[in-house]
Amino acid sequence: MMGAMEGTDRHILALLARDGRMSYTDLGRETGLSTSAAQQRVRRLEQRGAITGYHAELEPAAVGRTLTAFIAIRPADSTAEGHTQALLAGMPEVVSCYSVAGDASYLCLVAVESTRALDELLTRLRTQANVMTTTTVVLTTLFQDRPLVAWPEAAA
Repeated sequence: MMGAMEGTDRHILALLARDGRMSYTDLGRETGLSTSAAQQRVRRLEQRGAITGYHAELEPAAVGRTLTAFIAIRPADSTAEGHTQALLAGMPEVVSCYSVAGDASYLCLVAVESTRALDELLTRLRTQANVMTTTTVVLTTLFQDRPLVAWPEAAA
């Protein structure tokens, strides 16, 4: 767990959240640091756990996953939660899965090729995990993955 963060570190996080491939030279220029000081700050943020990784954002259609849905999952048998978690973790269609409070036990974001693939996934879930599901299909994504840290100059 991290405590209060210095403004320069927050600015670096905001810049990297917008462009994870930003060079240390450009980070330094944007924050008023030298290239080596920017590199040291980034390494320190990584060591402290503020930066947990870097990734490429993929276009779902480019990998054949044109349908996105949320699936709320309620186990019929609460003693099988470990089995349900393992099953969900092993399904590549499940992009994200959250343990939640409320009517459902889990809320999963899935990306599949078609409505048929979604139907097959739901059938597998219901039969292999003995769960009840409620599904919401995404029609349009207004925005997603907003940076957790914003910097006034980075908000534009």
